[in-house]
Parts: sequence; structure tokens; C-alpha cells
Amino acid sequence: MVVLGLGRFGKSLALELMAQGTEVLGIDADEAVVQKIANRLTHAAIADTTDEESLRQLSVHDFDRAVVGIGSDLEASLLTASALISMGVTNVWAKAISNAHAKILSQIGVHHVVRPEHDMGKRVAHLVRGRMLDYIEFDDGYAMVKTTPPAFLLGKRLGETTTRTEHRVTVVAIKQPGSGFTYATADTVIAPGDTIIVSGQIRDAERFSELT
Repeated sequence: MVVLGLGRFGKSLALELMAQGTEVLGIDADEAVVQKIANRLTHAAIADTTDEESLRQLSVHDFDRAVVGIGSDLEASLLTASALISMGVTNVWAKAISNAHAKILSQIGVHHVVRPEHDMGKRVAHLVRGRMLDYIEFDDGYAMVKTTPPAFLLGKRLGETTTRTEHRVTVVAIKQPGSGFTYATADTVIAPGDTIIVSGQIRDAERFSELT
């Protein structure tokens, strides 16, 4: 994996990839930035990420995945992404800081555009509204919510409850105190102190998490 731009986002991403066992080539034009992180990555290089020839010298075209972590410098972000597309990198991710930035990145061929600040803001907005412990939203209006179970679920087999018919959500996993998550089945019985993960349309999942 190659990460181009080692600011806060790029650095955090690169280090997390390393922690997960992925080899990472990190590239940034700022020598001081590269020196600070060089010994924590598989490889690190000082280079102009907008210069295709410089990237070729670092064999970036041999990578099948690349992440453009540049956000605030719009021109550098677009030129870097364009260079990656031109070199034939088959899976390019890029950070965007606005809707317009995201739109242009998509138009030049970036395969995955992310807006970390925007997405995190939306996620936190959902979390602070109710009893959700965690929240993941997908593009098609679908969400998964980690929450504490409402009272009507306690002590009953899931197959005997109205979670699907009345609340239009599915309990997909359960975690008992002191243990990890396991898949939920129709025979699963939820007890006080358990944590559950439910899935469904966004508003349905939110409403369910607000039940007591």
C-alpha cells in the first residue's frame, strides 16, 4: 500500500495499516514530516507527489492500492490523484474536504472518495442523539447500530419478539458481559447487561436504539 501525503490523516492511516500487518510506502514532500515517521513505516520517501516521474522512480505504479491523504492543498490533491490514475493504479482512494473536491476527484477517476471530517461529524451527530454506543451508516440508507437492548427484548427468544415485524430491524449479534460478540439466532435470549448490534434502514435503527 502507498500513502501519499503524511499529514494527520495520512499518518494516522499509514500507522493503522502497519499495525494491521500491511506494508506501507509513505510519501510526502516535507522532509521533516517524513523523518518523523520513517522508522515506523516499511518505507518512507521525500518526493513531490504531483510529479508522475518522481512517483515512477519510487515504483508507485507497481502498487495496486494507493491513498491520497492530501486535503487542504486542492491542487496537489488533484494532481497526485491524476498521476496515480495515469499510471494505472487500479484502486485509488482519496481524501476530500468538500463536496466540490469530492466531485472533481470522482470525475478524474478516483475509485473511492472519503470525507473523514464530514463522515465523523455525521456519525457523532447520530451517537449523541440517543443510546447508541456505535453507529455505521452505508450508502444505500442502511445502518448497523450497537446499543443496549430495550426492556421488551429481555428474557425472550429473539424469534418470539417483534423486532422485525414491528420495528423493522434485525438483531444480528449479541455480546454478554465478559465475552465477545456472537451471532444472534432465533433462539438467542437477551439478558440485562448484554449489548446488541441491530441492522436496518437508518431511521428504523435509530428509533429502535431510542427504545427503553
